[in-house]
Amino acid sequence: MANSFSKEERVAFEDLLEGFQDALVLSRHVSVYNTDSTMMERANNTIWRPQPYIAQSITSTPGSSIAGSYQSMTQLAVPATLGFSKTVPWEMTTLELRDALQENRLGDSAKQKLASDINIAIMNAAAGLGSLVVPIAAAAGDYDDVALCDAIMNEQGVPDYDRFMGLSSRDYNGLAGNLSQASRSFGNQKSERAYERNFVGMVAGFDTYKFDYANRQTAAAGVGVTIDTNGVGSQASFVPQATSTSVGGQINVDNRFQTVTVSTTASVAPGDAFTIAEVYAVHHITKQSTGQLKTFRVVSIDSPSTMTITPPIIGAQGTPTDAELQYKNVEVAIAADAAAIVFLNVNASQVNVFWQRDSLEMLPGRYAVPADAGVAVMRASTDQGIELVMQKFYDIDSMTIKYRLDTLFGVVNKNPEMSGILLFNQ
Repeated sequence: MANSFSKEERVAFEDLLEGFQDALVLSRHVSVYNTDSTMMERANNTIWRPQPYIAQSITSTPGSSIAGSYQSMTQLAVPATLGFSKTVPWEMTTLELRDALQENRLGDSAKQKLASDINIAIMNAAAGLGSLVVPIAAAAGDYDDVALCDAIMNEQGVPDYDRFMGLSSRDYNGLAGNLSQASRSFGNQKSERAYERNFVGMVAGFDTYKFDYANRQTAAAGVGVTIDTNGVGSQASFVPQATSTSVGGQINVDNRFQTVTVSTTASVAPGDAFTIAEVYAVHHITKQSTGQLKTFRVVSIDSPSTMTITPPIIGAQGTPTDAELQYKNVEVAIAADAAAIVFLNVNASQVNVFWQRDSLEMLPGRYAVPADAGVAVMRASTDQGIELVMQKFYDIDSMTIKYRLDTLFGVVNKNPEMSGILLFNQ
């Protein structure tokens, strides 16, 4: 074929794929779900992924009947979409192609950008929806800062394995500085690596990584905001449900979010983190109160008095349903109708993210690019299933060759209560 790839180009593509896979730091630390291309096309590139069940137990002795104690188990799910279609296109003239090194550099640049797009998408999923919020008054630089992230996860029953943390460069360096001094001695590998290579590694149960593109959280500006969390029918009576009935029949329900009514949304912004007076987090399995205020995130501002938050406030008050008992996440101790909202992001700062592997999921996609349409096509997949497609086309009129490197993928935060953000200088 006139547009077929040369042997050198095929070797270069294999090297590019290897480098692309190495650059996908975050994708190796999230769960991966491979989809069927035909099914995804028919479902508008959206599939509902299940969240973990949370069961309730009862006391039972042999010989006694448990009739009437059987529970209705509610399976919650979230929509996951192949929502990222990223392309790096470029062209080279037949004069520029005389320098093969230049072609390789352009391919490296394309690979680097696409890998960055995937890493940023994963980071945004954690930074935007992670509901476990740890504000630190001082700058980064202490083991205890990371240990607080471990504590908030443990208290709420998040699995204690496969935990990861991404820190902005300045905050990562601050922690490395602490490690290089706190236990410095000859032969202390942890201290030496922190001092010589600015390396942190495993801290308080988290594998840590340095971001050079961390998000930035603005300071919250909302003042005097209150919310009703008292009694049945209040904001704390969210009822989880797998499906709801509409004109078209049963449809799935995304239970990660709740629209709440507050006294005002003036100056409140998406991304703001907050607590509610006397609304305490519970362990998701035992349902015991942690004694720590539950943290929430603002997802969107819907009107002057309503906003969407995550997670929903499931207090299981009054006569709760089985679903409320299973997924209860707060203990409401306030008797007043108006509970004060306290914002946690009081100062603008870099957003450091932490998560448990199963909370974030990536969905590799696939393009059905024809190989017999006059365009040269090469395709390959990484270990995680992320596919790269490289195409080449020669334009005889302008004597230029057009290249494009494509990838299709989706990222979803399946459970915001298993991921969160660490904010310094608050």
